[in-house]
Amino acid sequence: MKTILTGLAALALAIPAHAQEQAATAPSPNEIVAAAAPDEWVRIAPEDLLVMTLAPDADGNARQVVIQLMPPPFSQGWVHNIRLFARSGWYDGISVNRVQDNYVVQWGDPNYDNPEATGAVKPLPEGLKVMGESDYKTNIIGDDLLKRSRMPDPYAGWTTFIEGWPVGAEIKTVHTRDYEAWPVHCYGMVGVGRNYSPDTGSGAELYTVIGHAPRHLDRNIALVGRVIEGMEHLSSLPRGKGELGFYADFEKDKRTPILSVRVASDIAQFPQPTFEYLNTESESFARYAAARANRRDAFFIVPAGGADICNIPVPVRRVVSE
Repeated sequence: MKTILTGLAALALAIPAHAQEQAATAPSPNEIVAAAAPDEWVRIAPEDLLVMTLAPDADGNARQVVIQLMPPPFSQGWVHNIRLFARSGWYDGISVNRVQDNYVVQWGDPNYDNPEATGAVKPLPEGLKVMGESDYKTNIIGDDLLKRSRMPDPYAGWTTFIEGWPVGAEIKTVHTRDYEAWPVHCYGMVGVGRNYSPDTGSGAELYTVIGHAPRHLDRNIALVGRVIEGMEHLSSLPRGKGELGFYADFEKDKRTPILSVRVASDIAQFPQPTFEYLNTESESFARYAAARANRRDAFFIVPAGGADICNIPVPVRRVVSE
């Protein structure tokens, strides 16, 4: 059933009669982003950035991955743990242990819960929080979600963007305007590996999505961030031949070492990596989302008429220091 909701969905699904006439001059999504005003961009705090340094590749080239951590109100217990892991140096010397094609890349202690593990498990730092399955979702009371642009979605009541992040939502209690919202598994999102329920994971094992959005994982695993730079260093890694893409015993040489993971605000050298995202409440983002859903620039023949939440990635850019 196709339901057209307000705001973003209406923008995305409306196709003007003169669309073909506009095709030659209609801006592409990238052109809309490039023209966005400076005040439509939101600076990402260095405290919310992780810089992960992988071992150099076979040609000696440096490999660095930057991850933006999830802001409140989502997943903050796990985010606390991840900063603690990074600041204690626990992540230093771990490795990429699993690369499953069209699914995820996963990293952590190679001796923890891996089919080919042979050594001693790395002791966890003190002060870690333990979260419950209810923490996969967040309660939001009030009409704030209704005021946002919304899109129909097969995995949730609807989807929208909150503070630059794609989320699913549904109404919980009609009379009190009580809603539940949760981050969704789009390409590049970072989640917490876990064992069977009731385990929810600590943040010692993390993964990122490298294939088609596995939305069936929404509300089943904690999402804690997204890769905003260096994704190519993870998505291009050799696939594992073991179960679920774990590297088998004969593939130990394929495991990529992780040299260090640092919170960007703790990096001593200047300049620190600085990034900003396009405000998802801005006029330029609304135009960008509509263009992603209905491409009218010269290359396209038939506008799609809509877009999944994961097909509208939030633009993020590195700020060049002057």
